[in-house]
Amino acid sequence: MLKDLFGFNLPLPIQTFGFFVALAFLAGAYVLSTELKRREKLGWLSPVYETRRRDDASNVFKIISYGSMGFFIGYKLGYIIFHWTLFAMDTRAVLVSSKGNLVSGILAGFLFLYLKYIDSQKKALTSVKETREEIWPHQRVGAIIGIAAVWGFAGAKLFDGLENWNSYMEDPWGSFLSFSGLTFYGGLIMAAAGILWYARKKGINGWQLVDSASPALMISYGMGRVGCHMAGDGDWGVVNVYPKPFAFLPDWLWRYTYPHNVANEGQPIPGCRGLHCLELPQGVFPTSIYEFILCCMLFFVLWAIRKKIKIPGLIFGIYLAMNGIERFFIELIRVNNKYIFWGIEATQAEIISLTLFLSGVMIILLRLVRRPMILTKPSNT
Repeated sequence: MLKDLFGFNLPLPIQTFGFFVALAFLAGAYVLSTELKRREKLGWLSPVYETRRRDDASNVFKIISYGSMGFFIGYKLGYIIFHWTLFAMDTRAVLVSSKGNLVSGILAGFLFLYLKYIDSQKKALTSVKETREEIWPHQRVGAIIGIAAVWGFAGAKLFDGLENWNSYMEDPWGSFLSFSGLTFYGGLIMAAAGILWYARKKGINGWQLVDSASPALMISYGMGRVGCHMAGDGDWGVVNVYPKPFAFLPDWLWRYTYPHNVANEGQPIPGCRGLHCLELPQGVFPTSIYEFILCCMLFFVLWAIRKKIKIPGLIFGIYLAMNGIERFFIELIRVNNKYIFWGIEATQAEIISLTLFLSGVMIILLRLVRRPMILTKPSNT
């Protein structure tokens, strides 16, 4: 992009897919926090009170932990500064390797130790050993997003490994550490399990939480798909041999060859040297862009109806149903591995999307049946 716009090439350690995933998490956090605050004002969500106790032993542990973290950051940062091109070309290899700068690591470790020690000394001046704090659900969004990131990444890699078992077994460790090859539904299932466990532990009403998260999930998924398209990670459609239906449509929106794709699939690009110099021989459906457009539309639908629906769980059921329909039909023009169940060919995403659709319909029906019981202010159970 820099070369196209300004005429020079600056190597940057920014992976396109990871960049858009980061934007998706930020957008999801904002939408989730906004909706939680609205439901708190309506009295649908309540705070819990937690007692925070200052423990001198734990302070010592925190100081040592901060020092260790500082050492690691300095150790890697010193190496990165003097080997910038290598870091920009293969960020993952540098981060997971044992390579680093010992001097910068020791200096950064002592700096972190000193800063944490000063901070702990300031807190030690107060005689208060215990504090009782009021914690609202929206204040836990950071923790929720963190759980979603860790559990979601693990689930996405697990389901991708199951879907592409042969290629995964060729290099299990490298495949797991790679930032490409992520299955959204695997991440969704695992992240949902982790977040619901956390919500129950912290006394957050589960139905209110999943209703609040539904619009955030929809827009985050759409933004993540932009990353798939921009990077060209293999998540594209089948060959598009049909004529463009509307002249005003740009060619790349109807069929695209994904030049310089990170999946390294296709034929060589004339005159290109270096990494990612391949493009598909025939244009395919850019299904990731289609999903982005659809998810934006569905997000606005969920955002528009959220204030009109007062039955807990109903918005989440609608989200599951809409997401299942959207993904099921996009799979019809998308390249994917197929499984055979009882003589029927289906992709992993088709199976899960159908399951999500049926689950959404079931939740909608069950919540509507229980409507007289849940129009009152819900409890934190």
